[in-house]
Amino acid sequence: MNDDLTMSTPPDADYSKALAEGWQPIREVARITGVNAVTLRAWERRYGLIIPHRTAKGHRLFSAEHILRIRHILTWLNRGVAVSQVKPLLDSLPAFREPAGNDWQAWRQALTLAIAELSERRLDDNFNQLMSMYPAHTLCEQLLIPLLSELEQRWQGQFGAQMERVFFSSWMRSKLGARIYHNNRSLKGPPVLLINHSTKHFEAQLWLTAWLVSSSHYPVEVFDAPLPNGELALAVERLKSPAVVLYSSQTLNLQQLPKLLNAMDCPILIAGPTVCIHSVELAVCTTEIPGLFLAIDPLDAHQRLSQLGLF
Repeated sequence: MNDDLTMSTPPDADYSKALAEGWQPIREVARITGVNAVTLRAWERRYGLIIPHRTAKGHRLFSAEHILRIRHILTWLNRGVAVSQVKPLLDSLPAFREPAGNDWQAWRQALTLAIAELSERRLDDNFNQLMSMYPAHTLCEQLLIPLLSELEQRWQGQFGAQMERVFFSSWMRSKLGARIYHNNRSLKGPPVLLINHSTKHFEAQLWLTAWLVSSSHYPVEVFDAPLPNGELALAVERLKSPAVVLYSSQTLNLQQLPKLLNAMDCPILIAGPTVCIHSVELAVCTTEIPGLFLAIDPLDAHQRLSQLGLF
């Protein structure tokens, strides 16, 4: 595909000239837009959404107009339009038109069926296909967060619910953990620290938050269990974390919270349903404790961290 700039042979003259004229290589476009190179190639080959300039040796190069078009694609995807339905909308009027239908519900049903049948291969194949077409933010918003809500409803009082829950949790931790590990290997700097601050053995939305941060090219460290207050501050000190995310879907010990938060010398984000449970008390805490922020879900948490200037 000739898009890797670490190739052993020098780039062709057309490539160097284009870079000097302001064209961008695919890896830089991926960094700018948050859409990885695999997805950009899929959008080109399978859907004709982006047609980059090609040099004589096959290097893809993108103009400012291409980058703007990618952002328009993301706008439609984040509104719930399936990638297969985006192309005819790109040159339409800017006003949003509700599409006749999209396939997100069908994808959620396919994943739910794979979970019900404990079919790890089918679950993995479906998700791999989706990751090749959509960026992490879109998958979280349109697929995974709604899927988690639907699964929680499905698992209320159903025989076999715990079996499905454990199966899906194990798969999800392995899948997202592998992606995060791979990204961390190519990133430098101290990581954002994300901690499961509840008694649940697995908090899916904590891992979604970690994946979103990692997909924004920032290293992350996930502690999938709570720490004693003193050790939490010690972990922040040793990792030199620029921010901490405390995620919980349960009640917090609010009496210990000020001491815990004051012990950490970095911005702190409390995230998850616990923010709704303690909405009044935590709102007061944000006015009394500098550097304390709140987020309800992974998308909100990612936005808050972005506002801190991390990405």
